[in-house]
Amino acid sequence: MKKRVVTISRKHGSGGRTIGHMLEERLGIKCYDQQLIEMIAKESGFATDFIEENGEKVTNSLLFNIATSLTFAYNTFSQERMSLQDQLFMTQGRVIKELADKEPCIIVGSCADYFLAEREDVLNVFIHSDKEHRKKIAVEKYGYSPKEVDGILNRKDRERASHYRYYTERDWADASNYHVCLDSGMYGMEKCADIIADLYRID
Repeated sequence: MKKRVVTISRKHGSGGRTIGHMLEERLGIKCYDQQLIEMIAKESGFATDFIEENGEKVTNSLLFNIATSLTFAYNTFSQERMSLQDQLFMTQGRVIKELADKEPCIIVGSCADYFLAEREDVLNVFIHSDKEHRKKIAVEKYGYSPKEVDGILNRKDRERASHYRYYTERDWADASNYHVCLDSGMYGMEKCADIIADLYRID
C-alpha cells in the first residue's frame, strides 16, 4: 500500500526534526513538529511549555501533578481523575490520529508510530547516530555547553525511552518497531531525507 504518513522517532541531537522538514520540502506534505505541540496545547488546555517539557518523558510524582495542574493547565484534574501525564498522552494520540486521517503528513516524535500502529499506510522511521556526532550537533544547533552536552543527551534519551516503554510496553530503540532506521552521522541528513522520500513514494 502506498504510504500516506511518515513518523520520525529520533535520538536527541541526531537531526530527526531537521530531516522531517527536509522531507516536507521533498514530498510537499506538512511536517508536524512545533505545530503539533501547539495543536495539542489547544486541544488539551495545557501550556506549550508544559507539553514541550513533558510530552516525551514520564513524571509520576503526585506533587508534580498537583503543582503543574495549577501552573500549566487552564483546568485542574479532569472528571476522569487521570494524571496530567496520562491526559497529555491521550490528547497526543487523539491529535495524531486526526492528523493522519485528515491529510498526508510527517509527524515528529510523540509516540506517533505507536498511535498509528494499526494503519498500513504509515512509514515509521528511527533516526540515530553516534554520540560524538550528536554532541557536535547539540552544541552547534542547540547551544549546549560542551561540558554538559554528554549528560544532557543521556538524560534526554533516557527520558524518551522510559516514556515510550511506560505507555507502549515496547523498547523505543528496538529496530523492529520501525520500517527503517538511519544513521544520520554516516549518511548525512540530506541523504537520509532522500532515502525516506524514495521509500515513501513506493506504491
